Amino acid sequence: MDLFDVLDLIGGLSLFLFGMTLMGQALERRAGNGLKTLLGRMTNNRFAGLLTGLGVTAIIQSSSATTVMVVGFVNSGLMTLKQSVNVIMGANIGTTVTAWILSLAGIESSNFFIRLLKPTSFTPVLALAGISLYMMSKNNKRKDTGMILLGFATLMFGMDAMSGAVSGLRDVPGFRQLFLTFTNPVLGVLAGAVLTAIIQSSSASVGILQALASTGSVTYGAAIPILMGQHIGTCITAMLSSIGANKNAKRAALVHLSFNVIGSAVWLTVFCIIKGLFAPALLSESASLIGIAMFHSIISLASVVLMFPFGSFLEKLVCRLIPDTKGAEETQKLDERLFGSPALALNQCRQVLTSMAVLTMDSFRKSLDCIRKYDELTAEEIRRAEDETDHYEDIIGTYLLKLTSLHLSEEESARATEYMKLIGDYERIADHAVNVLESAEEMKSKGVKLSEKAAAEYEIICDAVTEILDLSYQAFSKDDLHAARKTEPLEQVIDKLKEELRTRHFIRLQNRQCSMAAGFIWSDLLTNLERVSDHCSNISGCVLDTADRNMNIHENHHIIRASAEDYGQQYNMYLARYCGDVV
Repeated sequence: MDLFDVLDLIGGLSLFLFGMTLMGQALERRAGNGLKTLLGRMTNNRFAGLLTGLGVTAIIQSSSATTVMVVGFVNSGLMTLKQSVNVIMGANIGTTVTAWILSLAGIESSNFFIRLLKPTSFTPVLALAGISLYMMSKNNKRKDTGMILLGFATLMFGMDAMSGAVSGLRDVPGFRQLFLTFTNPVLGVLAGAVLTAIIQSSSASVGILQALASTGSVTYGAAIPILMGQHIGTCITAMLSSIGANKNAKRAALVHLSFNVIGSAVWLTVFCIIKGLFAPALLSESASLIGIAMFHSIISLASVVLMFPFGSFLEKLVCRLIPDTKGAEETQKLDERLFGSPALALNQCRQVLTSMAVLTMDSFRKSLDCIRKYDELTAEEIRRAEDETDHYEDIIGTYLLKLTSLHLSEEESARATEYMKLIGDYERIADHAVNVLESAEEMKSKGVKLSEKAAAEYEIICDAVTEILDLSYQAFSKDDLHAARKTEPLEQVIDKLKEELRTRHFIRLQNRQCSMAAGFIWSDLLTNLERVSDHCSNISGCVLDTADRNMNIHENHHIIRASAEDYGQQYNMYLARYCGDVV
């Protein structure tokens, strides 16, 4: 093996790792909504969790990526630690798919149809199809499909280059001696763990082992311990990703490490016993590419069979190793680990935005109650909620800005735009809650009370605003287009109701039935209530705009009023309900 072979090996390894990364990222983007659906169905059912981890990892071809996503889910509250245990176990099985695909390179036959199964035969066709889709298509999904094909072609060319570069090593005695050293199980495990930790991919590590095995110098006795070590080394990615995460996320990463360390330790002990007592001839035979893929799968399946009944034990173990801190509370976070799969990142974002919406609506309802009866504790809660919504607006907005700088599909981009608009509306509703509270405090400090008629009118407009709050939340939380369309006619009725109540108040002032101080407070109240209804209309408008792929809210509202068949009917119904006793 000369200098040029070394250069070929470096180039082949680089292409192999680049192709695997490229393909994995494109697969993640292309399967974004599918991953969201799979993980959205996650339940406490252990078998469902196992199959989910297996399926997701088989799709994106990386147990490290799946485990990093799981750490992100646990960190952001989308998944419990208990659920993560089963998903991580499933990921260990799913990652073996790559080795089986790479093993096709070892097919040797003169039969035309069998030769077509060799990657060197069909890879050029995939590369041509991939570059055609990537360069000629304007559709992001087709581009990602092209990138998947290009990534696969690149890694297979890299694999072929590596195999060709190391082929001369079969005649080098030192190379054979090196792998005789790895027949020491402990050294083999360490070698596999270190190599995988460096490149942070067990699939890539197994691919490199398969390339070396093509020389015929790697025995099964050396390959099996190395494969066990690779299961341990792949945990480094999840451990690194848990840095800065909350305790449960750290525990999820530790579950991954504990599972692989315990599984490898047990089966390494069994391997040593079998080797010492029976010395099977198989261990001295040269490992084939298919043989390595097979043992990779057997080790993964055996570890899952061993540890699956002890899932709750693993959960308790990591909780003991990373105990809770008394009095410490960890808040829900948006995790940038999910940027690799924008659909999942947006799903996480929606969860946090929903918490913001619930907090905002609860705060506004409390402020309405303060007008009826002021309470100091409630006032503190409203102001605290307003600070929290400011924080929500900051973290969600920053997260979405970073996310939109990445490669998003048309649907994902529309969702991100919708959420950016929604956080502004919900934050403003929280501000109006504080404004209403300040009106209540002014009434208390000045000893002002609403007249009997004004109090009755206040209840009417409160009922209308409460209903529009509920409709807009239902539209957002459930993507309910019917509720969204009912919001606009109600908002128009509230506008009309506000003007009518203001006119009635001027009449009371002229008749000296109301004080000037109460009049100013009443005017501020009506303004804040009407503006809240405007924000509710915006929220429902965003839902409709996203559904129609049109982010022009004002245009959409105009279309609703002009073309919706039931708009006039809904408007008249709300008019009769809220303005019947006023107009």
